[in-house]
Amino acid sequence: MPRGAISAVGIAAALSIALTSCSSSSSTSSSSGPAPGTGGAASGKTLVVGVTSDPDTLFPWKATQFQAVNVLQNLYGTLTEFDKDLNVVPGLAESWQTSDDGKKLTLKLRQGVTFADSSTFDSQDAKSSLEKIMDEKTAAVARASLSSVKSVEAPDAGTVVLELTGPDAALPANLATVNMAMLSSDDTEEKLNTTPNGTGPFKLGKRVASQSITLARNDAYWGGEKPKVAAVEFRVIPDESSIVSAMQSGNVQLAVFNDPLVAQTAQGGGTLTVTKTPQLNYHVLQLNAQHGDLKDVNVRLAIQCAIDRKQVLDTAALGEGEVTGPITAPAFKSDPNKRPCPARDLAKAAEYLGKAGKSGGVTVKTIVSQGEYATSVNEAQNLKAQLAEAKISLELEVLESGAFVDRWVAADFDAAVALNGGRPDPDGSYGRYFTSKGNLNKVAGYSSPELDKLFAEGKATTDQAARKAIYEQVSAKLEENAPWIWLFSGYTYTATTSGVQGFVPMASGSLQYLRTTSVS
Repeated sequence: MPRGAISAVGIAAALSIALTSCSSSSSTSSSSGPAPGTGGAASGKTLVVGVTSDPDTLFPWKATQFQAVNVLQNLYGTLTEFDKDLNVVPGLAESWQTSDDGKKLTLKLRQGVTFADSSTFDSQDAKSSLEKIMDEKTAAVARASLSSVKSVEAPDAGTVVLELTGPDAALPANLATVNMAMLSSDDTEEKLNTTPNGTGPFKLGKRVASQSITLARNDAYWGGEKPKVAAVEFRVIPDESSIVSAMQSGNVQLAVFNDPLVAQTAQGGGTLTVTKTPQLNYHVLQLNAQHGDLKDVNVRLAIQCAIDRKQVLDTAALGEGEVTGPITAPAFKSDPNKRPCPARDLAKAAEYLGKAGKSGGVTVKTIVSQGEYATSVNEAQNLKAQLAEAKISLELEVLESGAFVDRWVAADFDAAVALNGGRPDPDGSYGRYFTSKGNLNKVAGYSSPELDKLFAEGKATTDQAARKAIYEQVSAKLEENAPWIWLFSGYTYTATTSGVQGFVPMASGSLQYLRTTSVS
């Protein structure tokens, strides 16, 4: 079936990103969150969502696996949120204001918000959450996003004040991720990993390990509308093709696919609707610049020059996507033609290996996730075949999703074939990876004084044109030093049965609009 037969969300509309809330001296004061989708009144029905893997954690501050994030963002609330177009809008903070000198962010919290255990959310919980995320001992994956915060004060139950080292244009957007979830000050990681306690539209219902996790509607949810369904069940079906079969037989009502071939199969049956959404996420070969031969930038550049990214895209994803540079957010998008070897150049790759004293070739042990996204193994095999022609051997180790994440977080790899989540703001995407004090710098394996300086300037600058110029320099530094090899950005394909209404796919991959979804 031709690709055009899959209906597409308008790319311009899906990715039109306004970050004015990040750079304005004061933000919106609306009391509503993201605009709801369509759908009927709340019902007693359960929406079954097909997924390929079980969440590897239920603790939001440490969640990096896509499936864990998708579940947790429906259980927990954040101070700010993204709407369907990735604008920053109020969340648990109904408004915020930045001081004239940019060194203070004051957030006014919603009143009457409760956690799943019925306890009240207030400024002490927000203060506790932010301070614990900032504490290195917590090992929160978003810690670097709060690097500009000197202190957090709670002058009254409804107000939180962040004292900053200087202006931070990225902060309102960075507060919107589930890794910044607001937790009760009484809760612990151990408790929350078995009994989540959030302020989100759903509460944990029942979990059967490796089979399903069911979320029950939170009737005390602060949003203007309660969820349309009584429950959402995430049912684990490891193969995307099997999820299609389950949908066609009526056992699953919604699924999000990564594999365009599976999406075509789903559409071709005639009983499912498939919506194609461009993503900020990016496919990447991550090189650990602290390991072995990869310590030499010439070896990393040889790998970069030996790869035809379009071939990887065509082979693994049927050409459904576009070759990308480091930054995928449209307001700051990298130009993939401005990189060493924008086209495959085996002669240049050989030259770089020669400079490294490795003309005979190198071997790179590479981990690959199987189960979290569908194209990973095909990408890895294509990369292996291409690099072999340049005397670069990828030794592939295919791991199930949880094992891959454990190895990745520990930086226990030479290289990793990965799908990383993109963000509307470049600081949120890369500040935690490529700055010397970034809490995931160990995973990235690379930083430099130049990058530290540029990222600091990017946060401190509120003018969008000036920020774009700064992040163009960031992109250039990353490409010139090749700590990672950015490959392509693709699509997600949301399949629904005929009775499903109101779900809004997002360019971030978020499933937050399960709150507005109904099923008949």
